[in-house]
Amino acid sequence: MKYIPEIQASINSPDQLESLYQIARQANEEPEFRSDIQEVYQKSPDNLLLSAWHSRFDHLPLPKPKRATNWGLAVVLGIITGLILWAISDPQWTFLDQIPYLLILWAPIATIPTIIFLSTISKRNYQFATISAIGLIVACLYILLIASGKAHLAGRDYLILMMIQLPLLCWFALGIAVMKFKSTTSNRFAFLTKSIEVIITAGVYLIFGVAFGTITIGMFAALNIIPPDFIMRLIAAGGFGLIPIMAVATMYDPLVLPESQDFSQGLSKFVFTIMRLVLPLTLIVLLIYLFVIPFNFTAPFQNRNLLIVYNLMQFAIIGLLIGATPLKLEDLSPKMQTWLRRGIIAVSILAIMISLYALSAVVYRTVLDGLTLNRTTIIGWNMINIAILGVMIYTQFTKGLAGWHERLHNVFSKATTAYLIWSIFLILGLPLIFR
Repeated sequence: MKYIPEIQASINSPDQLESLYQIARQANEEPEFRSDIQEVYQKSPDNLLLSAWHSRFDHLPLPKPKRATNWGLAVVLGIITGLILWAISDPQWTFLDQIPYLLILWAPIATIPTIIFLSTISKRNYQFATISAIGLIVACLYILLIASGKAHLAGRDYLILMMIQLPLLCWFALGIAVMKFKSTTSNRFAFLTKSIEVIITAGVYLIFGVAFGTITIGMFAALNIIPPDFIMRLIAAGGFGLIPIMAVATMYDPLVLPESQDFSQGLSKFVFTIMRLVLPLTLIVLLIYLFVIPFNFTAPFQNRNLLIVYNLMQFAIIGLLIGATPLKLEDLSPKMQTWLRRGIIAVSILAIMISLYALSAVVYRTVLDGLTLNRTTIIGWNMINIAILGVMIYTQFTKGLAGWHERLHNVFSKATTAYLIWSIFLILGLPLIFR
């Protein structure tokens, strides 16, 4: 947001705005200038000068600097992460004799070195990287302190919830470290899309690592050599520590903003293709599921595990819709655009129907037995995801075809704020409500 005040002061002066642009280019800050002028344009779309700059940048792709990934730094930080995870992976290291520290803290331990990597390479946002890292440390200390002061059962339930919430909080911390607290819709949606790519890349690394580790151990076992426990943990936990930062280093270029990342080739194009192929399959599955619900209607009202499955389904659907939504329409034929939009709307409608069914089951169990940590969490996430799907459907039906993908970008981008607020509430507020 460095250039926003100066842009706002120059919105009626073409010469001043051009001079400001040239200053940004000389300072190698053109991506930030483009992002800032886009944000000002979104607030004043009727300004002719800003509209001209918006069109100018739409037809003038940002020159991509030659990417030079610092693999040495990535490997060093990955090794440090792996050693820390290995150190706390001892089975005897459990919190309150309940849950291993590794299961609670793995995400923050893997995220902080990644934040250091991104800020070191980009040479910017040091303040926000520091805030993100310190925030994660404070959140971990708070969780451990609160859980230690609760009764055995309540403390365990809270910790189990936090094992799910902490990775999500780490994702928010990465976003803040990269984009600061305020960001444009295009930047935020690009970050969402790139996050999916990084997760898939991490999964590929994990599969390769598991295969390599299994083969290595099997070769030694064939010679009747069984490595001691600390070596086995070093291979597993230490190797796992390399995966997050290596996935980020592979797929994300810290030198440019999320919206300026390369989405046109390699795994990026593969992810877009897979998501769009999975979309009609998901539609078929949801249709079949809606058809069979009446034959076992009371199942989620009686089985709490099904409610967890429904909650995971919602997040999977949201992720699928993000991955299937195009960043730009230029690469798609008009016919493909039409069918893709229809598929996204259809899946959203079916998903919201199933989500309302699941929410009714949670509310029913709550009326009978009262609120609990788990029910509060599930109700909140259900309502947020239902709202996201509902707004998606509303904006698509009420505003026509023009700019339909940008409206989806806007919905998903704003949804991250709701996710962040609810995650912080679950971490800070739940233990105060359920003492």
